[in-house]
Amino acid sequence: MNKLDLNNKPSYKQVFKKMFSIKEDAASHEEIKTRILSGGQITGTNMIVMVCAILIASVGLNTDSVAVIIGAMLISPLMGSILAMAYGTVSNDGGLAGRHAMGFAIQIIISVAVAILYFTISPVKDPTDQLMARTSPRFFDVIIATAGGIAGIVGQTRQEKFNNIIPGVAIATALMPPLCTCGYSIANGEWRMLIGAAYLFVINAYFIYMSSCFILAILKIPQTNEMTPADRRKLNRKMIRNTIVVLLPMILIVIHLAKTQSF
Repeated sequence: MNKLDLNNKPSYKQVFKKMFSIKEDAASHEEIKTRILSGGQITGTNMIVMVCAILIASVGLNTDSVAVIIGAMLISPLMGSILAMAYGTVSNDGGLAGRHAMGFAIQIIISVAVAILYFTISPVKDPTDQLMARTSPRFFDVIIATAGGIAGIVGQTRQEKFNNIIPGVAIATALMPPLCTCGYSIANGEWRMLIGAAYLFVINAYFIYMSSCFILAILKIPQTNEMTPADRRKLNRKMIRNTIVVLLPMILIVIHLAKTQSF
């Protein structure tokens, strides 16, 4: 009996694999699709909430209030569009991915436009510490966005939806404040701040998207159009290329700083 028990004892590899499995408590593919695509809508409630979030974040950045900025990040719907784009990519539905990419672009344009309007009217013109903090992207931001994207998509694909994950991810990855900082920069002619804030937003959005694609691929989301091996290799090469392009400015900055400090 003892010998049999020992033979049936799970290995450390099995225990570790079960511990970090994301498939066992995953929701059905249909439920995952419904959740993600509904969160990526840019009409009605989501757009009203987004404009409110932009104004709240702009006021928080303008007054150097961390609490107000966090409040804006909690209600921002930008994360939903990124997850919907990732779903369209993994399901090989170019039309779906394109529609949500267009919707995301519209959200970005409206966010920056509202922020420009606010900062043009605002009597406070000097950049606060919170504004300046959104103009210096670091490699740590890549790690945060990647981990946040994984946590966000895992939370959205569970049988029991974890309502506390997406707000936490929204705070950690901070999509809204960089866009508002772009609005401040344009309204006040601070072009160097604009470059830094825009790049920080790109890093956050792109690595949330990439990590979401990775998790959805593991979950084997059904494909609208079946990918051939050649199509999959082409997609992988495209993602690797895009990742290098996104990271290249940061790599150059790190090299420049290393050379400067060595002197």
